[in-house]
Amino acid sequence: MEFLEIDKIYLFLLFMIPGFISIKTYQLIYPSSAKDAKDLVIDAIAYSCINYAFLGFPIYYIQKNLISSFSVFDIYLYVICVLLIFPIILVFLWKKFRESRWVQKSAPHPTALPWDYVFGQRRSYWIIVTLKNGKKIGGLYGYKSFTSNSPFPNEIYLEEHWLLDDDGDLQRKVNDTAGILILKDEISHLELNNVMEQ
Repeated sequence: MEFLEIDKIYLFLLFMIPGFISIKTYQLIYPSSAKDAKDLVIDAIAYSCINYAFLGFPIYYIQKNLISSFSVFDIYLYVICVLLIFPIILVFLWKKFRESRWVQKSAPHPTALPWDYVFGQRRSYWIIVTLKNGKKIGGLYGYKSFTSNSPFPNEIYLEEHWLLDDDGDLQRKVNDTAGILILKDEISHLELNNVMEQ
């Protein structure tokens, strides 16, 4: 009985680990709201099945012809590739496929919100933030800047705070600035301007 229970645990792990790795990798690329544990288990098993569908022939060939000649290290590497590395590769292949122009013609973009799409590209911008009270704040969104991602509220940290002139254009950097943090309840909209590379 104990042996059968251990077998069930191994089977459960074999059908949970690859899918769970895929889900967590996908969530790092495309943040989204958290799922219930029940839905997470079902998704993990489904993604594990997809993983094994892609690896079916290689696994069969290795198990039939090569496994008997593997060292302990080879077996360890084989298991790591099947359970960890390929599920991550599969997510990046899926990302490439989902973002291709051909797929974009008939399917929605995998990034749920424009905020995440724009700031997920990690480009630098000169930004003018219009607050809900009409006041404008300007600054540099660079490599040290930060924005929140879904499912968290849209908040932004600009690494440099700039003063605006009477026309609302960026005039000069505020002396000794360490940046400015703008909370989501204050933001009406953002204007983004490309930073010219020097």
